Amino acid sequence: MATPTDTMNPAATPPPEPEPETRGGSVFHQLFGDNVRQFGMLGALVVIVLFFQWWTHSKMLTSDNMMNLLNGNSYILVLAIGMVMVIIAGHIDLSVGSVAAFVGIIVAKATFDWSWPWWAAILLGLAVGLLVGVWQGFWVAVIGIPAFIVTLAGMLIFRGANQLVGDSQSVPVPERIQWLGGGYMKEIGPDTGYNNLTVLLGLAGCAAVVWGLMRARRTAVRMQSEVDPLWVTITKMVLLCAVILYLTNLYATGRPGTSFPIPGLILLALVLIYAFITSRTVLGRHVYAIGGNRQAAELSGVKSRKVNFLVIMNMGLLAAVAAIMFIGRSTASGPADGNQWELDAIAAVFIGGAAVSGGVGTVTGSMVGGLVMATMNNGLQLKGIGADATQIIKGLVLLIAVALDVWNKNQGRFSIIGLLTKRSSGQQPAQDTSSTTSPTG
Repeated sequence: MATPTDTMNPAATPPPEPEPETRGGSVFHQLFGDNVRQFGMLGALVVIVLFFQWWTHSKMLTSDNMMNLLNGNSYILVLAIGMVMVIIAGHIDLSVGSVAAFVGIIVAKATFDWSWPWWAAILLGLAVGLLVGVWQGFWVAVIGIPAFIVTLAGMLIFRGANQLVGDSQSVPVPERIQWLGGGYMKEIGPDTGYNNLTVLLGLAGCAAVVWGLMRARRTAVRMQSEVDPLWVTITKMVLLCAVILYLTNLYATGRPGTSFPIPGLILLALVLIYAFITSRTVLGRHVYAIGGNRQAAELSGVKSRKVNFLVIMNMGLLAAVAAIMFIGRSTASGPADGNQWELDAIAAVFIGGAAVSGGVGTVTGSMVGGLVMATMNNGLQLKGIGADATQIIKGLVLLIAVALDVWNKNQGRFSIIGLLTKRSSGQQPAQDTSSTTSPTG
């Protein structure tokens, strides 16, 4: 209750708290805010999917094809997760395909020739990948040799090591490892006509979307920052949940015994983990800082050698994960494994918005870029287009995507793929610096 003194002296009464501002403007602006252009590559992916759905007479969006698409490209998307961190830090890794081939033959030999249990062989493969990462990280971070040279040497070394260990022969892998590369979740619970675990996964995804958007709204209100109108938040929830439930229906109603693939689960877990690391942790911010401006980052106390070492080492570990997924899907490890995988991973990262000079890029953007490439591959295969034409088209898409972005920037317009990461750049202090020097950012 106000005292008489407070009533007589208005200055003694605390001012009312200001209401949070509500975002205004057009419907698109209210839905996407300042991020309308950030959805450019995601919109391109949707257009590509719909185009191939029409061109292939509805063969694209079928349960079997979506499972094949995910099973056949998950290992490349795993490599793209590690590659985007390498490129953000200002490096590049040309050895991931050879490292994966080397790890794959080690795991296959351990189970087939050395009679190791499948789980021990997987642990051995992960350890080998980690050691390879330590080896290359040492030369890059401690000795100071450019990663391009170190990984170029690694590409030759580990390709030769694959052929040496495997004697240039294909070696089969056991069923447990095959399950990791192309298996499905079990059928549990009542007979609903759906794969129940896939349905639960889809519902959990919708719940996560609703919780995340409501949490972001409550945080904005508490921080007195700009808040979307309630209808905008609800519309976003409905759109995202509709997409999740549509995909859930596709994966849950496939052939008996199928579901959302196990490689997809591994990929999903890795995306969540690394998206959190790159956007919410000190290590992630330091990676962006070093890629944006190494000297400034070091003056700010960032230990660039340690960060570079961890980034390169992490790439070796993820190459091992990709190797295990691939040999599981192909049921064997052979001398031709890993050919040109590094190029696919690098293309996915650049199409997804990373900058050549470092400091810019996101895990989710790389996933979108990888899915663009994978969808094009899949759609062209459905139409019976040969591998030669497919390679030409993929190369042109990569060139045109980056060229359009550079041209837009040179014309003083927005940078399409650079703006994909604008929100993240607001969270990393050095990223703004990088965007002024990056050809794509």
